[in-house]
Amino acid sequence: MREFSVTAAVAPQAPRSPDADPNTAAPETRHSHPVLAFLGRRVAAAILTLVVASFLIFAATEALPGNPATAVLGKGASPQEVRQLDAKLGLDHPFVVRYLDWLGDAVTGNFGNSAAAIAQGETTGASVLGLIKDPLLNSAVLAAMTALLMIPFSLGLGVLAGVRAGRKTDHAVSVIALIFSSMPEFVLGAVLIFVFFSKLRLLPPVALVQPGQSPLANLRQLVLPVLTLLLVTGAWGIRQMRAGVVEVMDRHYVTMARLNGYRERRVIAHYVVRNALAGSVQITAQNLQYLMGGIIVVEEVYSYPGIGKFLVSAVAAHDFREVEAVAVVLAAVYLLINIIADLVVVFLVPKLRTQLA
Repeated sequence: MREFSVTAAVAPQAPRSPDADPNTAAPETRHSHPVLAFLGRRVAAAILTLVVASFLIFAATEALPGNPATAVLGKGASPQEVRQLDAKLGLDHPFVVRYLDWLGDAVTGNFGNSAAAIAQGETTGASVLGLIKDPLLNSAVLAAMTALLMIPFSLGLGVLAGVRAGRKTDHAVSVIALIFSSMPEFVLGAVLIFVFFSKLRLLPPVALVQPGQSPLANLRQLVLPVLTLLLVTGAWGIRQMRAGVVEVMDRHYVTMARLNGYRERRVIAHYVVRNALAGSVQITAQNLQYLMGGIIVVEEVYSYPGIGKFLVSAVAAHDFREVEAVAVVLAAVYLLINIIADLVVVFLVPKLRTQLA
């Protein structure tokens, strides 16, 4: 779903002095114009990608086995009742007409009404956008809390392991990161529940949020879900950051800085971390995407009412309007995170600005 990634261009060139590291860009005659042009291309590509994704999502939901009207009304529904609900849902129109009507409404934020609500004759509370608002907010809160901890956690331990490559600290951090990155979420979640609830009686085993209530109303119940996500996503970030630091540590401009008497702390912060960080941005972006759309297992383990759990219920109920809305919103979030990640890389390595024109 991406046009291209700018991280492939972050390999630094040989500087003439320790201060002329790869983060120093050549004078730009057009200032921010290359960045704006790049942003415009990425946004245009994202819009086109989102349209294509919406068509594929719509087609995929249409291909789901079973009739939504029959699934909502039950097997005892008469053919006439099924036809009436099909008409209310617009299922009696050709595929292309249904898609264009749905796309036109989706552009304005109207994803239609829940099939179950329509079948029950409800006129209020049937909006799909209104139904997904709370689960989406719950997942956003969980993802934001995890991200605030995951970014400094993974980058800090990754730098620590990288600058001490081959030592005991590096081996310990790398082994622990490998263990957590290869451990399925439901296994890790079960282990944490066993330790912190069954044995220590410190934390609740579920994260129940009442409708209309903020997940932040009871922070204790979020500790285990956040810890599970932090250990899994942070482990990947640690390994990526360590690899980047080890690679940059061997570059000749780092050696030149040391030979010129720069303190090791300045060498690490100014020359090593800044260049290694660019290669870790995409991994961090992928972790953020996972936090927004791929936390279904964690939400199921802790009974957390997030967007992943909502999507599973919608698929099981054949409520195609809910499935389409969730999938399109998540696709838009994925694309937005990709664009932000590429811009972060551009600003981390200003030399890239002159290569974007």
